[in-house]
Amino acid sequence: MSRVPSAVYVLAAGIFAMVTSEFAVAGLMPQLAAGLGVEVAQIGYLITVFAVAMAVGGPVLTVALLRVRPKAALMVVFAVFLAGNVLAALATTYSAMVVARVVSGVASQAFFGIAISLCGQLAGERMRGRAIGVAMNGLMLGTLLGLPLATFAGGHFGWRAAFWTITVLTVLAALLTQFQVRDPGRAERREAADFRVFRRPRLLLALVSSTLIIGATFSAFSFFTPILTQVSGFSPDTVPVLLLGYGAATVAGNSVVGRLADRHPVSTLAAGTLLNALFLTGFALFTDVPAAAVGFLLAIGLAGVTMNPAMAVRVQRAGNSSPLVNTVHSSFITLGVMLGSSVGASLIEPYGLRAPIVLGAAMAVAAVLTILPAFRVVQPPLPVPEVCCASTAG
Repeated sequence: MSRVPSAVYVLAAGIFAMVTSEFAVAGLMPQLAAGLGVEVAQIGYLITVFAVAMAVGGPVLTVALLRVRPKAALMVVFAVFLAGNVLAALATTYSAMVVARVVSGVASQAFFGIAISLCGQLAGERMRGRAIGVAMNGLMLGTLLGLPLATFAGGHFGWRAAFWTITVLTVLAALLTQFQVRDPGRAERREAADFRVFRRPRLLLALVSSTLIIGATFSAFSFFTPILTQVSGFSPDTVPVLLLGYGAATVAGNSVVGRLADRHPVSTLAAGTLLNALFLTGFALFTDVPAAAVGFLLAIGLAGVTMNPAMAVRVQRAGNSSPLVNTVHSSFITLGVMLGSSVGASLIEPYGLRAPIVLGAAMAVAAVLTILPAFRVVQPPLPVPEVCCASTAG
């Protein structure tokens, strides 16, 4: 059996660094608030700022790098991301931290799009899904290990140490990329063709599906801690262990989906999302039964964000595998995170902590409905993209 190229694992290391930075603020809120002289609520806005920068700024940076070969583009993005984290580590005011998070967010989203596109080129069409699954393990491990790492560093050595740790991770990932990732030669990309692809209804529907799939999971995930403590009755000391189990489930599920995504992306998406709807429904109904709550929590980990590889393959086959398409896809995923968490939060006060879970189940059902039309499309295997990057660029 063919193996995923080792370079894909290097790209996963870069994604790990990006995701660790994305989630770091969530684990450092009290320290950041004290250090910057603001309220904790204002620190919460740094998460929103990062997400908006990803969704809006990421595609803009990707467009600016369309004529640059993938490896050189990644190194540019690493430099921008590194600058953002250094600025965060040195920030003495809240305004400086906002700027740092904007810079980091823009670079993070661009990196996702370019790296996922490069995965397909390195692995080839037959192994595209598996390669994306391996790269996406960087995201899952960032959630599983990156957040605790940043929180540990910040808690023991100060919040600045957390951002310096991420800076070191970024430098290591950049060095690995420079020396371990080959730069595939491609003809110059036609930017106009990249933009025209967004006129395709199949691609737009696939983007909507991804938004709903991720939004469904994050509407519940964003509130796991209060749900598990206030409704399920677990002690605060137990919750990190449960979340660790959830993270492990996402790694396992992502690996399975990556293997299925090459041959059956649409079927995998439909089945996985339908299962997630059932798991979210069960979690909502049995939240106050500790054993059942844990079971459904782990099940959501297996079938929620783990749909990423199948989502990416579907989007690439509906559009193309260019960095721009992949970055815009990542922006729609970020939109799903924002919708799920913000709408879920607005439902808690009037309806209680189960409401975000019910919202997630409804979004998952809606996602299934947007996937079903794809079964009517006979999609031939994609050739290797004929254009991606300028052959004369760095």
